[in-house]
Amino acid sequence: MPKVALLNQTGQNIGEIELSDSVFAVEPNQQVLHDVVKAQRAAMRQGTHKTKTRTEVSGGGKKPWKQKGTGRARSGSSRSPVWVGGGVVFGPTPRDYSMKINKKVRRLALRTVLSLKVKDDAFKVLDALSLESVKTKGMVEVLNNLNLAGKTIVVLPENNEFVSLSARNIPGVVVSTVSHVSVYELMLYKNVLTTVEAVKLYEEVLG
Repeated sequence: MPKVALLNQTGQNIGEIELSDSVFAVEPNQQVLHDVVKAQRAAMRQGTHKTKTRTEVSGGGKKPWKQKGTGRARSGSSRSPVWVGGGVVFGPTPRDYSMKINKKVRRLALRTVLSLKVKDDAFKVLDALSLESVKTKGMVEVLNNLNLAGKTIVVLPENNEFVSLSARNIPGVVVSTVSHVSVYELMLYKNVLTTVEAVKLYEEVLG
């Protein structure tokens, strides 16, 4: 079983915590990571893009000039795709970009990224994380005590308003929960800061 240091908010090492092999020490599966991240990024797309075809562009009801005798090419509408201001051929239309990913695949990807964070020593565990009030200074102090340099995602067992509001103005820091954080977010941030309670929740759900 992998072991990581158990820290408190002041940065002191107060012991060790054993992590489950089935969640935090699995063999990395790059293909699963690729598939899940691709699906999660695709789901972020609104898919509301739209261009008008020649039938949807206003105007163009009258034939621009007579069929014969002008010396010009015959034309039936000024909204033809070959005209400026005309319709668009094969343009984008609203669509759903979401992709189906099996639950087992999503969970394997989550176990993979957590295992990689532990292996890279980028997984920090606190005994507890709590702030008495909404103050950015308090959250900055916690991060400085833990010597966390670079982008950091804080994963809590449940939403903590004081922590969330205190961290929202800190560049490169985001707060999420075990039930909401995605594989893409975990890969996007260099450090993962979590608590013992959140670790137990991961082991209960993914183990």
